[in-house]
Amino acid sequence: MEVAILNIAGEDTGKKVKLSESIFGIAPNDHAIYLDIKQYQANQRQGTHKSKERGEIAGSTRKIKRQKGTGTARAGSIKSPVFRGGGRIFGPRPRSYSFKLNKKVKQLARYSALSYKAQNQAISIIEDFNFESPKTKEFINILNSLKISDKKSILVLNEPNKNIFLSSRNLQKSKVVTVSELSTYDIINASSVVFIESSINNLQKED
Repeated sequence: MEVAILNIAGEDTGKKVKLSESIFGIAPNDHAIYLDIKQYQANQRQGTHKSKERGEIAGSTRKIKRQKGTGTARAGSIKSPVFRGGGRIFGPRPRSYSFKLNKKVKQLARYSALSYKAQNQAISIIEDFNFESPKTKEFINILNSLKISDKKSILVLNEPNKNIFLSSRNLQKSKVVTVSELSTYDIINASSVVFIESSINNLQKED
């Protein structure tokens, strides 16, 4: 599969890039995508939730009524979970939600997500470019030229570029990452994936 390389004005430069079949043309594995996105979202959780149990809340431990003869259930403490203001039964405790996922599964998930985008013709490639200073307006002009300003998009750079990153930071539907940071979640979450020429070449070196 060949994709035309565009300039930042959205015009065809006459150059083309052949997309690797082993990255952009595989049979997508939905379960691998599910596992990778599940791990990504689990890693975003802080896991700092905590509620107090009966041994941790403030309150007297005095037995509130005699054991027998009241006609109601026995009660040993006002901190009992059955009373208002009592401790919580089996409440959440701080923990980590992260889990291990093999590198080959993560790679398969990413390639599967890219294959889906290639099938849907949602991949664009543009020439390498740079900004002399952070300019959100110039970044918006590029999105308009590619006709993706109203869609969720992700721009994949070959290496970090502060000016391009700062130019896009204020745009809700746009995200900029390097090829090494590109995740399955980012690919699936975006309607359009835009590679610069050097990043697509670097990605296909992995193959």
